This record gives sequence, C-alpha cells and structure tokens, in this order.
Amino acid sequence: MANRFVLNETSYHGKGAIAEIANEVKGRGFKKCFVCSDPDLIKFGVTKKVTDILENAKIDYEIYSQIKANPTVENVQTGVAAFKKSKTDSIIAIGGGSSMDTAKAIGIIIANPEFEDVVSLEGVAPTKNKCVPIIAVPTTAGTAAEVTINYVITDAKKNRKMVCVDVHDIPVVAVVDPDMMSSMPKGLTAATGMDALTHAIEGYITKGAWELSDMFHLKAIEIISKNLRGAVANTPEGREGMALGQYVAGMGFSNVGLGIVHSMAHPLGALYDTPHGVANAIILPTVMEYNASATGEKYRDIATAMGVKDVEKMSIADARKAAVGAVKKLSKDVGIPADLKEIVKKEDVDFLAQSAYDDACRPGNPKDPTVEDIKKLYLSLM
Repeated sequence: MANRFVLNETSYHGKGAIAEIANEVKGRGFKKCFVCSDPDLIKFGVTKKVTDILENAKIDYEIYSQIKANPTVENVQTGVAAFKKSKTDSIIAIGGGSSMDTAKAIGIIIANPEFEDVVSLEGVAPTKNKCVPIIAVPTTAGTAAEVTINYVITDAKKNRKMVCVDVHDIPVVAVVDPDMMSSMPKGLTAATGMDALTHAIEGYITKGAWELSDMFHLKAIEIISKNLRGAVANTPEGREGMALGQYVAGMGFSNVGLGIVHSMAHPLGALYDTPHGVANAIILPTVMEYNASATGEKYRDIATAMGVKDVEKMSIADARKAAVGAVKKLSKDVGIPADLKEIVKKEDVDFLAQSAYDDACRPGNPKDPTVEDIKKLYLSLM
C-alpha cells in the first residue's frame, strides 16, 4: 500500500512574509485576484495589510466578505456567483478556517461546476480539476487550512457540518506571517491554539498515522505546548511559535485524518455555533481517556513532547494519565472551559451523537466507537 502525502507548492514563514504575495501573483501571471476575507478582518484593518501590498504592486483585486464563522452552503454559492461576476483568475484567502474553507469551496466549484449544489462535495468528492489557484494567508494559529486538503461547510438546512476532503483544493501558496495574527484576542488565540494541538494529537494517534506524519505531529505538539501560553499573552515569540506549530500540525493531519474529537466538535458548531477550537479543547482530554487503551506507547511520546518530566520511568498507565493531565493543564492555563454544561442541551444529545458518528472524521479514530459510546462521552462532559 502506498502512503500519499500532499503539501503546498510553496510556503513562506516569518514576520513580513506577506510581502511575497505580490511576487507570487505576478510570477504566476495572475491578472485579478478574488480576495476572500470576513467582515471583522476588513473592519479592523487586517485584510488591508494584504490589499495595500496588492495596490502598491498595481495588482487588481475584488473583495468578497459574505463569510460567516461557520460558513454555509449559501455563503459558498453567493461567493461562486460573485467570482463569476468579478472576472478574476485567482483567489487570495485571508482569515481563519472560515475564510479559507469558503475560498476552497468556491475554487473547487468554479473548476468543477457539476458540484455547484455544494452538498455533493461532502466526503471525498470525485472532482476532476484542480481548484482556482489559491494563495492562503492565515490570521489565526489553529486550523492550518492553508496547508490541508480539507474544508468544512455547514448545511444549515440539516444543522450539520460537511467535512470535504479533496486533493484538488489545497492552496498553491501558503503565507504564514505571525504579524497577521497579532490582533487576535486572547480567547480566540487560546481556542485556535487548542484546535492546533487537537490536530497534532489526533493526527498522531489516528489509524492512518505512519512515520512521516508522526514526525510532523510530535514536533507540532512540542512547539504548541511551548508557545501557546506566550501567544495568549501576545508575546512575539509565542505568536511566531504558534504560527509555525499549527502549520506543522496541518502538514501531518491533512494526510492521515483525525478522530472523534473533531467528529464530536463539528455538530456543536453546526447546532450552537460553538467556536470550533473551544469545542475541540473541551472534548480532547475526555476522548484521549476513551482512546488510551488503543494507542500503545504513543501517549508516552505525547507527554514527553508536552514537557512532562521522567515519562520514560512511568508505567504505561501513568504515562497515559500524564499526557491527558498535560493537555488539561494547558487548556486550563489558557482559559478554556472544562465542560459542555453551558453549551449542550440534553435533549439534543441523541442528534449530536448520531451526527458525530456520521462525520467523516470518525473512521480515523484509533478505537471504533458506537453511537451509544459517543452519547456517553457527550453526557460525561455535561
């Protein structure tokens, strides 16, 4: 069996990296860029950091900003119509996962119009053509959508998130500039950072994990654990570390999948608009405990990467507890709630459990859960 690995053609990292966007646009022969960015980023001048570069380089562009925190089918379809009307030939996605996921869906549909209903893109869609070229500029340190082959769109009619997996959607260029993340408030920094840690841990223990992905995930766990607290405190070192750590995690999990932390978090976003990173952070320790018996020695590695001392001297049971404890402590230190009491309504648990079971991330979990298992996990967090 061959293990496939898909990454960006090009990526730029470090302070001031956005200056390279003009060179990439011109070097690739793009004439007019479709800029996808959400209303808040435009309002607070974050998007302008990039559009100023385009204007100074005399590059034509048009902005599309009808993007929600959990982008919907309607957002995508409106964006497709706007792209066609704009006569653009490329996309610059500026923002967190919402902007980049919307951009990916628009780019895929423009190149593969038979999927214009959007809902037929769920799962692994049989698209034939690469999407419109995307230059992705993340403004949060968490989703790593700039380097993944995944995107998530909400089907508002069914109150569920659709996980779409497609090698044709990966951005051709990623520009990971910590200066673009410096205006993130503490809460968003914490939530997106814990999302990145979840990617790294789930990617490390998923069924599809292998040596190449393990290398990325262990390093990502180490970088994130060292830098998330600093990023929440808005230190330059913390911001730069998280910008890199979340990207390294994305390089791994995009190619091997995730697990039921994500499949349980997705319905919370669809039903309650819960921030994805917050949902992941709350669920992660509980699911780690559930999965522990199916992970061999991997929790020992996780604990070591998170800075726990003398892990090699521990029994496997204690090493597993140490890994879960380190995740709980980091989550608490950055201000993440400990449970779902303020989020989930008990009458919704059956729906949530079934939605999580049907989610595309569930099959990658190291331990095969039933719907009843997932229901018990939700209830234990209430």
